[in-house]
Amino acid sequence: MSKYLVIVESPAKAKTIGKFLGKKYMVKASMGHVRDLPKSQFGVDVENNFSPKYITIRGKGDILKELRSAAKKSTGILLATDPDREGEAIAWHLQHQLEVKENEKCRVEFNEITKDAVQKAMKSPRTIDGARVDAQQARRVLDRLVGYNLSPLLWRKVKKGLSAGRVQSVAVRLICDREEEIKAFVPEEYWSLTGVFRKPGNKTDIEAKLLKHKNKKIKISHKSEMDRVISDLNGADYVISEIKKREKKRNPSPPFTTSTMQQEAYRKLNFAARKTMQVAQQLYEGLDIGPEGTVGLVTYIRTDSTRISETAQEETAQYILDNYGADYKPDKARQYQVRGRTQNAHEAIRPTTIKHEPDQIKKFLTRDQYKLYKLIWERFLASQMSSAVIDTTTVDIKAGDYIFRATGSVVKFPGFMKVYTESQDNGDKDESGTLPADLEKGISLEARKLEPKQHFTQPPPRYTDASLVKALEENGIGRPSTYAPIVETIQKRGYVIKEEKQFYPTELGFVVVDLLKEHFPEIIDIQFTAALEDRLDSIEEGNTDWKEILREFYTPFKKTLDKAEKNIGVIEIEDEVSDEVCDQCGRNMVIKMGRYGRFLACPGFPECRNTKPLLETIGVSCPECGGDIVLKRSKKGRKFYGCSNYPDCEFVSWDQPTDKRCPECSKVLVQKSMGSKGMVFKCSDNKCKYQERVLT
Repeated sequence: MSKYLVIVESPAKAKTIGKFLGKKYMVKASMGHVRDLPKSQFGVDVENNFSPKYITIRGKGDILKELRSAAKKSTGILLATDPDREGEAIAWHLQHQLEVKENEKCRVEFNEITKDAVQKAMKSPRTIDGARVDAQQARRVLDRLVGYNLSPLLWRKVKKGLSAGRVQSVAVRLICDREEEIKAFVPEEYWSLTGVFRKPGNKTDIEAKLLKHKNKKIKISHKSEMDRVISDLNGADYVISEIKKREKKRNPSPPFTTSTMQQEAYRKLNFAARKTMQVAQQLYEGLDIGPEGTVGLVTYIRTDSTRISETAQEETAQYILDNYGADYKPDKARQYQVRGRTQNAHEAIRPTTIKHEPDQIKKFLTRDQYKLYKLIWERFLASQMSSAVIDTTTVDIKAGDYIFRATGSVVKFPGFMKVYTESQDNGDKDESGTLPADLEKGISLEARKLEPKQHFTQPPPRYTDASLVKALEENGIGRPSTYAPIVETIQKRGYVIKEEKQFYPTELGFVVVDLLKEHFPEIIDIQFTAALEDRLDSIEEGNTDWKEILREFYTPFKKTLDKAEKNIGVIEIEDEVSDEVCDQCGRNMVIKMGRYGRFLACPGFPECRNTKPLLETIGVSCPECGGDIVLKRSKKGRKFYGCSNYPDCEFVSWDQPTDKRCPECSKVLVQKSMGSKGMVFKCSDNKCKYQERVLT
């Protein structure tokens, strides 16, 4: 019996869909793209209206042969690739390779891999969306025009193996610019004063910050100024001058987009962008959850939309009523503001059904799958719930010409916070704590102590996975499908390294960015790159001819390229010479930068290819043999600490050892970062729970 041939990208997706469709359908995987521009040549005929030269991707010949064979035996062909530009382009290439007529209704699209969604899509095929394909082709050719012209220039002028990309170079610039800001930053001293007060007869302390002097916001820059304030307050009467109480509503965050999912998975789960997308793909393509069989657990994961289907909202509203009660369901379904131009094409990332509670299906998922699914499920459920209601109290305490202010808050009604609250960057905190209920205007307070504290302004923080993805999105650089590859590529090329979860530009990164800034200012310009992304969106909307955009870009770019070729001399990146002697040829080894940081290499390359790890001492002696503790790296680039006398001494620690000993068990104390909360010294023996806070 003849069957319909359904083609998807991956075997996992094919397996899931095959179970939904039954015997009338044969589901096969293309394993992603089957055609692309050749790697070994430019592949774009600039003189012939930027005509791309597509070839069958190496290794895909047998797959195409199998698909053609299946196509001949089928009643019809349905192309069920992902619902985005890339998926549309894959479908278009398959249409050409399988000789499907141009006006044939062969394209099916669904936002979630569930039985109802897939079966419904099969009944409503459409023709290939030419505008969406053109948008993908424009991006692909545009990136080829930049990459295959700029990269060879870098090889000739700087060093072999470098690459420059239309988007990746801007990402490196963001990191380099931030590092320059940090280097140029001059800390400024300032002081704060916290008063600890108590109502007579009450045992509850009230902490208040000095806020004003003579009704103007106070700024204390030096210790001498603080001493004068303390002197003024000596013997002062502290009286409550004003009490304000108000009720605040706090709304839930919208459901996830690709960017916000990557950011929150980094903050809450410590997942890098690439790992988040890998796990999310598994949840999207389908997992076996027992009696129900294999089913996609989340909707499509590459989206910048916060839109939710009415069906999903109705199901979730009923779930909230059944499990939390009417107070937790808003009167109207929540609608979140849509940004951008093409967002409404997709939904936000959400569970395919709210009934798949994380703990009920936990036993069928891996640890990482469960963590990410739970995050998506809770975020979506909370996004559909009532606002939280918070009672806030502000108390002003007057002391002569000075005013202290204490704030407190109590959650009156948790609303969505019963399920989920969003994490914050840089350790931002919400108001918390309570104030005594019996405070009244005019009451005198006892000042138990005044605590002056010196501070220094801090430079802007370095980018992390989360904040870099956020910056790319906010600046309009790249699109949902490109965030994770960008972050990965700039590390692979050696332009940046990650230390303690922060991105640092390498010397090579600075050299390339500075070169591009000087000779290709538009390529490295954030606004120009963002505007180009908008132009690609306009192609998808059918408002712009894709080849016209290529012409507009390439004509001035080619002139700049020719000019740069003449004006840029050979740039020498001098290697730092070390005291380490190569044990194979006797030369002094040099320090080079690799994907996982610095290492030693023989300058006699390629005749001598000797390399060694660069052992960076940290000024601490080994607690076991007295040797130097050195910084090392694992094969995956993770930092750890070991003894320089290895293998004779096998001392090793993931946390940085100190020269201090535990007062309880005498084992060495290690230094552990607590993020925005500072640093702690903890005992290296996990059985001993001793730790002490490090003052910063």
